[in-house]
Parts: sequence; structure tokens; C-alpha cells
Amino acid sequence: MIQAFGLSSNPRKELPPAVDDVSFEARAGCVTTILGTPGAGKTTVLRLMLELQPGRGITYFRGRPLHRIAHPSREIGVLLGDVPGHPARTVRGQLRMLCAAAGVPARRADEVLEVVGLVSLRDERLGTLARGMDRRLGLACALLADPHTLVLDALTDGLSARERHWLHGMLRAHATQGGTVLCTTTDAKEAARTADRIITLDHGRLVADQGAAEFSRTRLRPRVAVRSPHATRLAALLTKEARTAQRSVEVVQETDNRLSVYGSTCADIGETAFRHGILVHQLADEVGDMGSGADSARQPEPEDHRETPAPRTVGEVDGATGRETATAMPEDAAALGRGSAAPAPTEVSTAGGASATATSARTQGARPRPCDALTSDSLPPLPPPISVRPAPSPLRPLRYELRRAGGVGTGFLTVAAVLVSSALVAVLLARIGHTPQHRLLAAWPRELPLPPAAIGAGLLGAIAFGDEFRHPALAVDRGTVPRRLGLLAAKLFVAAITGLLLAFLTVGCDAEVLYLVYGRDLAQVPAEWLPLTASWIGLVIGCAWAGVLAAGIFRSTTAGLAAVVAVPVLVVPLVQKAVEGPSVRSAAGFSVRLRELFLAQWPFGGERYLAAAARMIAQPVGGALALSLTALLCAYLVTTLRSRVR
Repeated sequence: MIQAFGLSSNPRKELPPAVDDVSFEARAGCVTTILGTPGAGKTTVLRLMLELQPGRGITYFRGRPLHRIAHPSREIGVLLGDVPGHPARTVRGQLRMLCAAAGVPARRADEVLEVVGLVSLRDERLGTLARGMDRRLGLACALLADPHTLVLDALTDGLSARERHWLHGMLRAHATQGGTVLCTTTDAKEAARTADRIITLDHGRLVADQGAAEFSRTRLRPRVAVRSPHATRLAALLTKEARTAQRSVEVVQETDNRLSVYGSTCADIGETAFRHGILVHQLADEVGDMGSGADSARQPEPEDHRETPAPRTVGEVDGATGRETATAMPEDAAALGRGSAAPAPTEVSTAGGASATATSARTQGARPRPCDALTSDSLPPLPPPISVRPAPSPLRPLRYELRRAGGVGTGFLTVAAVLVSSALVAVLLARIGHTPQHRLLAAWPRELPLPPAAIGAGLLGAIAFGDEFRHPALAVDRGTVPRRLGLLAAKLFVAAITGLLLAFLTVGCDAEVLYLVYGRDLAQVPAEWLPLTASWIGLVIGCAWAGVLAAGIFRSTTAGLAAVVAVPVLVVPLVQKAVEGPSVRSAAGFSVRLRELFLAQWPFGGERYLAAAARMIAQPVGGALALSLTALLCAYLVTTLRSRVR
């Protein structure tokens, strides 16, 4: 069950809040729909419930707020808008990445793909999927971790009748098995046909919270659908008899052989047709979208009947005056706010002009039955439940990060661009001359703040949080991958390995290109290779870590890359001014005293590596980078602890 209390968004300057004091319940075993026009606040309500947007109020999912749920993805399946994945990622790769994020076995991706009918498209890129397939993939992502609650925004927008019917069947199947379903729509007829409870929003305020039968009775206008080859003649007769009896009846001729009669009954229309010898092919009570649109969804019409003209009003008789008017009747007779005290009608069909009498055996017509009387015989199958949910493991964040980084070609393209640009810069520096050997191998001219390898490592680190920003279920504050230290450690580890490989590949590629172009002299290893190597590796990995931490704090890839470039541009001058300022003592001979501190000889000459690291930190760039990393790490930890306290 979902219980929302007092959901209100923050005020927008002089405008009223998008959502103001919305409270409702969505029961388990039922499909609950939030109905409203575009801009009514439906998506804002969902974002407030999922704590993806600042505001007031609280939402309980089976008695617990979202931030108190240990594994949110196993409790709530979310889809807000389009499937927010990288366009170059494959369908199967997206699901396997989310499997690692949610901590479920990777085989779960194949099970869900089979249920939603995307097995044949598992190797397709997300950017190439049609609208219907994108909706199926979004539902697969929501069902991946076998959640109890589904929260879906505009699931059927822009889909065909067949796709909408299938998706509603999946939601009904989930509710039949005891799950909670909360979705949004702008179509009142669709809500009345598919939901058990309908919550109506208007300009951010709750205006109605009704069961589907009550909603259909009070907010949708019932009608009688008539199909006859003599529809025009029958419409004239119905209008004439209503005017004579002084009854309020409206007749709308939607096609050449179909009428929609408002204010009458199947019995009256059937008797009129029988008395005048008019053949009737269909005579049925309707509420909402159970007419020609629904019929075409079940059985396609011939090609010459698919494009029909706009419906026209044949006649409308005012019961008080007995006068016939020709006020246009809109095609959507389910406009909100129109009340009717008539009971919920049922569908009855007759043929051959025989009269028809509406029975009251089913008070809800073609609508779904209440949630306490559901059956699953004709519903589509759901993925099998996850019987074993293993305990949290440190490998899960690492597995997720590896799938995230290796699932698209962005990292590989970045590495290739770094290698090519670094080789070109190295050849250009060698041609110009007057560049030290270690800077030549690193392709680091004095005019640039950072070499191409360091900028590339910082960019790869900055995009490490890209999927979390893009996918609501992977939001850094809430969701399947919260801001835990395990996730941060996995990202830092993968960024360090990537930076290390990039550092060695860059130097090796530059040396090979210099050897091929200028000979062996420019490709020699410098004499002080150990401290230079330590400084080089530390610079590249430090830039990668700075990108990861800054992107996680500011939730922006651009901010992460800006933090990397700010180290040599802003922090280094500040450190140099602090070091060159007046001081009583200096740190000269630090490396010698450090070696004296560790009297015992380390195996494999470990003291040399320690001294090289100390010398690297003592450099202006190294000190500035260490200072930036410390500040970013402290800021990340502070924001993480603050989100947990909330």
C-alpha cells in the first residue's frame, strides 16, 4: 500500500506551487490512476513521493518511507517518462546493468525480456527503439527486481490501442498477484476502463478520489451506441419522439451507420426501431471509451472505414421546452465535471430490429472488476519471482560500475582520442624542440595546464555518475544505487584502473611515435624514471578521482571536468603563493628524514617508492591535486551523511 500525506512542492517565486497538499492511498491488489490534464501536477506528485524533488510531505510504502527502505528497487519499480538510458547501450546491456545495481542475478534480464516480448530486440540500441518497444523496456526495468509497488508515469502515451491493451494487462496481472500499481494518465476514458481507483488532480490540487464505478457514474457521461444501416432515419425518429415526449435526448451521428444517443435507454431506442421496421446491428450502453475506439482495438475495421469524419449532432431536445437545438456535441463525451445520477450501464446488443432491455446483472459494464474479485486466467504472464535474495556483497557496486563503463563506447572513444591527440602533441613538441624528455613523453607542453591524458582521465571520471543522473531508479540520493561508500569505492577503483592504463598507454604510444618519426634518441627512458613515473601516475589517477568526486557532488559531468581543470588553473597558483610566502622554516630534506624514519629496509626497495610519492606530493601540482581531492572527498561524505540523516 502507498500512503501519501500532504505532498507539496516548493513555491515557484510568484507562481503557486505545482502541487499543494495532496494526500491519497493506493491499495495493494488494485490499479490506482492519477488523472489530470497536462500540467496538473501528476509527475510532480510522483517525484515528491520518490524523494526526487524537494518539497513537503511524506509517503509510506507498506508503512516505511523510501529513505528507510534498505533496497528500494526491490520494493518499488519506477518509470518516469522515457527509458533514461544511454542511446548506445543495448537493451540487454541496460537490463544487466540494472541487475547489478539492484543486486539480482544477471539471468533475471533474460527472464524479463522474454515476458515483455523483447527477446528478438535484446541486441538493439536504446536509441533505435520505437515508442512501443521503449514502453515495454521501461516496464521491464520496473519489474526487474520483482518489486511490490509499480510507480509509472504516462506509460501509454502515444501508443496504439493494441500496445495500450497489453500494457494494461501487465499492470492488472501485477495487481492480481497482490502488488500495488500507481500510474498517471490524461485520458479519463482510459482511466475509467482500466483502473480500480481514480485520483483526479487539477492545478496541483486533489479534486476527487473515487472508485472506478463512482467515477464513471459521476464524471463520465453514459450513452447508448447504435449501429444501423438506416442510422440517419433512426436519428430523425429518435429526435422527433423525444421532442413530442419533451425528454432531454441528444443524438450524435458519428459515422454513416453509428449513432451515440445521450439521455435515452436501450429499451426505448429498440422499441422505436422495432415500431418503424428499422434494422439494428448493435444496441449497447456505453460509459467512457467502450465504443468505436474500443471495438477497433479488438477487431480492426476495413480500410474504407478507418478514417471517419468528425461526429455531428443530429438533434438535441431540451426536455423543459421541447425545442430541438443543434448544439455541437464534442467527440469526447467523457469530459470531466459532467454528472449523471444514472447507474453504471452494461453492454447489450441486439440484431434484426428487436428491442433490447438493459439488465443490471453487471453494474460496471466492460470495466475491470474490483480488486477483491480479480482473476488471472486471461492476463499476460509476469516474470517469475526471485526466490533467493542474496545478502549485500562488495562485488555488486563493482559489477555495476564495470557494466556501466563497458556497456557503451564512450570510454573507448575517449581513450582513442587521448592517444591520438597525445601522439600529435608529442611530435609537434619534438619538432619545435626545447622540451624536457619527461614532458615530451607525456605530451605536456608548458603552455597547457594539463596533458591530454590527464584531461581524458578527468573526463572519464566525470561521466562516472552519468547513468545515475539519467535514470530515476539510480538517483544518487535515493533509488537502487544510493550514495553509499561502496558505490563510491567502486567508481574510484574503476577510475584508478582506467587512469593507470591510460597513463601507460599514452607514454608507450608517444614513445613509439617519437621513435618512428625521429629515431631512438627521443624515445629514451629518463634517468630519474621512478619518481617521474610515480608523479605521472599520480597526476592521471588524481585527475580521474577529482572528476568522479566533483561529478558526484555537483551532479553534473561538466562540473566534474571543470573541477579537474581548476586544479592547475586555480589551486596551483594558490599553493605556490602559500609556499613562496614568508616563512621561518622550510621542508628541505624531507625525503632524507623520511628515509631515516623507516630504519628497516623494505622488501623490493619499497622505501624508494615511498620517497617518490613524497616528492610527488611536495610538487605544486601534486600538492594542489591532493588538496583538491581531500576537499572533494570531505564534501562528498558530508552530503552523503546529510542525505542519510534526512
